[in-house]
Amino acid sequence: MKKSILETLKSLGFALVAVIFLNSFVLASFQVPTGSMENTVMAGDFLFVNKFIYGGTTPPTVPLIGILFGKEIELPYTRTPGFREPEKGDVIVFIFPGERDLTEPREGFQYYLKRCVATAGDTIRIVDKELFINGKKFDNPEGVHFRSAVSPPDYIEQGIFPPGKPWNRDQYGPLVVPSEGDVIPLNADTYHEWATFIRREGHEVIKRGDQVFIDGKPVTSYTVERDYVFGMGDNRDDSLDSRYWGFIPEEEVVGTPMMVYWSMDPTLHNIFKKIRFSRMFTLID
Repeated sequence: MKKSILETLKSLGFALVAVIFLNSFVLASFQVPTGSMENTVMAGDFLFVNKFIYGGTTPPTVPLIGILFGKEIELPYTRTPGFREPEKGDVIVFIFPGERDLTEPREGFQYYLKRCVATAGDTIRIVDKELFINGKKFDNPEGVHFRSAVSPPDYIEQGIFPPGKPWNRDQYGPLVVPSEGDVIPLNADTYHEWATFIRREGHEVIKRGDQVFIDGKPVTSYTVERDYVFGMGDNRDDSLDSRYWGFIPEEEVVGTPMMVYWSMDPTLHNIFKKIRFSRMFTLID
């Protein structure tokens, strides 16, 4: 009897390890919480996410610990080599970099879903809702749509990224997506534009008078440490994306969704009406 119990526990242990490994490095499940990517994916869709393509990542916390003991234990974030980097047009799942006006290091993990529209070194610009990358019009996928009239060029939208720019969601840029090794001039005028970005890269940055300090040392420039991408929602007029909170570290893009395996309309209460059978097994493009 004792041997039978041990064998069962061993089998369950192996199965748990296999599930954790697959979920971390090969295939994961993701629930879409908002409508920012409609109509490509809908709020309430459950997706299979391919993590293998960009390189698998360790889980953010020790599995089951939070359920058993009520407190999560975070793990160091590491990833394995992938087959390729995120490309323009990819739908991506990534770790949310944090709000625009970050003053403290980010705590915890939160996954977001957007479309990658620009990669490191690209120049992004939006004119009358039309997206241009490196001066060329970006061919919008079929799911991209708009809900409201064009905001005029002289309208300055609160909360736009970077802070201080006289832009709005429909009239945006030009803005260069940072690459590793880029050198950013820092002074009293550019401090607010780049302070959150530098903090996200793990440094303390402050301004005293006209002098900027990074990790306690006076500086006049900052060298970018990572490559970045720029993400936008396909539901362009109802999406809080890189236009509002900034660049996404390329290394924190964890996968691309492949297929909807289940879908429930979060706005309905009737269980039979909630299930969207037409969404099941829809491929994501």
